Amino acid sequence: MGVKLSGIVEKKEISFDELSGKKVAIDTSNMLFQFISSIRQRDGTPLMDSNGNVTSHLVGIFSRITNLMARKIKVSFVFDGKPPEIKFAVKEERERTKRMAEERLKDAESDDEMLLYSKQASRLTPDIIKEAKELIDALGLPYVQAPSEAEAQASYMCKKGDVDYVVSSDYDCLLYKAPRLLTNLTLSQKRRMPSGEVVKIAPYLIEYSDVLWNLGINHEQLVILSILIGTDYNPRGVAGIGPKKALKLVKEYNDYGKMFSDLKADFDWREVYSTFGNMPVEKKYELKWRHIDTGRIKKILVEDHDFSLERVENTLSKISRVKKDIGQRILGDY
Repeated sequence: MGVKLSGIVEKKEISFDELSGKKVAIDTSNMLFQFISSIRQRDGTPLMDSNGNVTSHLVGIFSRITNLMARKIKVSFVFDGKPPEIKFAVKEERERTKRMAEERLKDAESDDEMLLYSKQASRLTPDIIKEAKELIDALGLPYVQAPSEAEAQASYMCKKGDVDYVVSSDYDCLLYKAPRLLTNLTLSQKRRMPSGEVVKIAPYLIEYSDVLWNLGINHEQLVILSILIGTDYNPRGVAGIGPKKALKLVKEYNDYGKMFSDLKADFDWREVYSTFGNMPVEKKYELKWRHIDTGRIKKILVEDHDFSLERVENTLSKISRVKKDIGQRILGDY
């Protein structure tokens, strides 16, 4: 879900040219969920191979990530680990919602209904995670296994200067002080609207320091504001509180305990605040870009999952041309 800060956070469009040669850490679960929920047939059916195995995540990785590689962006990935205890109740609630969507999907009659409920029922399975890691590794791209939340790990890597940007559609990274957050980077660059109009989807940059400056708050207030709206650890937030009202409240109150008491919050705000402040991260990791293993990629995609050999070879050829043109200086060992 992520905290809904888009209404008050300033973002600015950034070009792919500006990202050339930059290192990014992708919140991988966030990306994979985008792929399996959006890369589908018109009636909502996910893409599958001849054995009925879902391939939407592999299509997304191989089409969109190789596109970033071809644009000379050094891509790395961060995978979620064990969620904090406070999140288990939220995960159970989400699972109930998915089961309801599955029941509604059975009775759906129109393509629009089937698409809606199938997206709502989307899940990241252990097989999807495993296959994603295998393909990422075959592409020669590094990944880091976070001990807990990937957003916290990626934000730590960005603060350390090991990557230039964190990539996620969630604003939670700002609560972990990610210096620079990119959104829309792994989405399709074109989207067809319900009206039939095709619109451009551009990457956007959100800078943490600018967020605090523009809102006139400090980090503590940003976290409290987010808790008021609702986070992954208290999804409903406080009833009737949106971003603008939350911003006003954190500026008015000095005693947040009194504020949450006055608002009759039905959750322990201190526990949520502490969770953000004490998220574990892996400090010993290595980001090393290696040669692409073309044979392994063909095995995974063509032999195991029925991808077109011609399309796979064309994509690999495109990346190889980039490597030849710019050499090791920018792409490392791509």
